[in-house]
Amino acid sequence: MDLTQLLAFTMQNDASDLHLSAGSPPIIRTNGLMKRVKADALSSDEIRTMLYSVMTEDQRAEYEKNMEIDFAIALGEKARFRVNGFTTRLGASAVFRTIPTEVPTMEDLGLPPVLRRFSELEKGIVLVTGPTGSGKSTTLASMVNHINANMSKHILTIEDPVEFFHKSKKSLVNHREVGTDTNSFARALKSALREDPDVILVGEMRDYETISLALTAAETGHLVFATLHSNSASKTIDRVIDVFPTGDKEMVRAMLSSSLQGVVAQTLVRKADGEGRVGAFEILVGTNAVRNLIRENQVPQMYSMMQTGSRYGMVTMQDAIADLFEAGIIDKGEARRATQLTTGEEGEGDEDYAAASLGGAKLNNEDGEVSPGSGGGSKESGSSEEGYSF
Repeated sequence: MDLTQLLAFTMQNDASDLHLSAGSPPIIRTNGLMKRVKADALSSDEIRTMLYSVMTEDQRAEYEKNMEIDFAIALGEKARFRVNGFTTRLGASAVFRTIPTEVPTMEDLGLPPVLRRFSELEKGIVLVTGPTGSGKSTTLASMVNHINANMSKHILTIEDPVEFFHKSKKSLVNHREVGTDTNSFARALKSALREDPDVILVGEMRDYETISLALTAAETGHLVFATLHSNSASKTIDRVIDVFPTGDKEMVRAMLSSSLQGVVAQTLVRKADGEGRVGAFEILVGTNAVRNLIRENQVPQMYSMMQTGSRYGMVTMQDAIADLFEAGIIDKGEARRATQLTTGEEGEGDEDYAAASLGGAKLNNEDGEVSPGSGGGSKESGSSEEGYSF
């Protein structure tokens, strides 16, 4: 089985991810749903061979040493993937995340107008948060793209790995990849302060030192964009503060209260018409009242602040989901599922079959049926459930 074919199939079906796991057939994620491809189970050796075919010698050595690795690959001009190779009890596994080569605009993504305002700020920190696969990188890419197309600034991105490549337009854009162009986020941020940036994008604030340097950069006249893994705006504030030792918490509350411009917590929900997913955004704007709550350690009161702060562009996740439902963009079941997830309750998982060939077949419904393309494989049975296999 060829990795290039699998990745082509992933793109043909507009899937966000391709999962390769020892003992299982390939699985793609479309519109948030995991769908098995009709194929034989992969062995650990097969997956390792696929991974090694797109790795450099140094990457192979790192994978062998650490048993996991992050990197990005490009297949032609229209295909990029973020890759995580890892090891499980059954052997080698990997996840390939699709990265669009064309950076979407804010209009393409239907982002709230307040995000444009965040992009046009001169300084401060804007945090974009959400679970893995919620579209944080895409949102940030569209914000950077807006600056690049409309303002003359120096934009510096620090990522692991670099996902969206921005060609310099009105702005100068420099990308730095952790592990390839710099040794760590913290090291790159220290250096960034001497590189005359106007805008700094930090792919992920992972540790105390990185968060501290990002806040320092925001305080010293730079506009900083960064991501965190948290489900709500208030939890994001808590997450930043909790990273610091007890003796430093008052200091970091003061730093955050003076530099915070906004928090965007986002998730993706399935459209009612089945045509993809749409973002739901909880937005906290760094007003004077919000900054006072941070300074005085009254974070739990932020929820009511967001409920009453619509004139500033603030909205809670529950209200954002309700607005999508009332507009007919999502159905009642999806609205309920998304609301349960944002309140910490578990939703029901979905997994069904994508019975399709790599020869151009595409999924045409959530039951895993396919429409064979011009290069479709041979059908093994008259039943549509058998579909097309490799």
